Amino acid sequence: MSEPVILETEGLIATLTINRPEARNAMSIEILDGMHEAVDEVASSDASVLVITGAGRAFCAGMDLKAVLIELSGDPGLGEQLLTSLAELTLKIRALKQVTVASVNGAAIGGGCGLTCVCDVTISHADAKLGFPEVDLGICPAVIAPWVVKKLGGGMARKAMLMGGVMSGREAKDIGLVDHLADDREGLAELTKTIVDRLATGGPRALAATKGLLNEIDGSNDAEMVLKGAKLSASVLATPQAQAALAARLK
Repeated sequence: MSEPVILETEGLIATLTINRPEARNAMSIEILDGMHEAVDEVASSDASVLVITGAGRAFCAGMDLKAVLIELSGDPGLGEQLLTSLAELTLKIRALKQVTVASVNGAAIGGGCGLTCVCDVTISHADAKLGFPEVDLGICPAVIAPWVVKKLGGGMARKAMLMGGVMSGREAKDIGLVDHLADDREGLAELTKTIVDRLATGGPRALAATKGLLNEIDGSNDAEMVLKGAKLSASVLATPQAQAALAARLK
């Protein structure tokens, strides 16, 4: 059985790969546990940059819908458990002393797109699909909303999250969701290497100090709002309307 999360380190650069390509790297309890463990390991390492990416052709398709559909999981509390774990993971990633880079190789949907907003730098390609379709499914993206607002600003975050749907990598670059854009999937690896190698030339203490100050300035250390978002998302997820919409989506 393959590892759900792969962590590799070369010099000052660590790479975390979400390794569930058969499910488009959707976040299950196993995936989230693996990511927590990997991020903890990076936090205590000498790496100065962490790259987060996905195996196969997707970055992360968001939460595992089969896990949060109560009639399939049989566990009405699993949705809140998943969302709370995701909220805690986002706080942990943001608090890292390392500069974090999302290398978005393919679809980054819902919570997966939220993960890109948590990272300090987001790199993708023109044909990738990103977005927040939660409202289309009758669920609430509150768990990632604080990070989307910090990334896009209040007005653009409202538009992106209330309209739902997905957008291309090029459209995501135009609104500031993506910072650097390759023309195609083949060019993403080279662009990621160029940017990550450049980041790794920075002094580790200088990078950590600068990132820590930026986190303080923009309110990234406010865990209360992120955890409140997880509870709100879970409460909407548990409603009959949301469960029915998810069941219809999975048929």
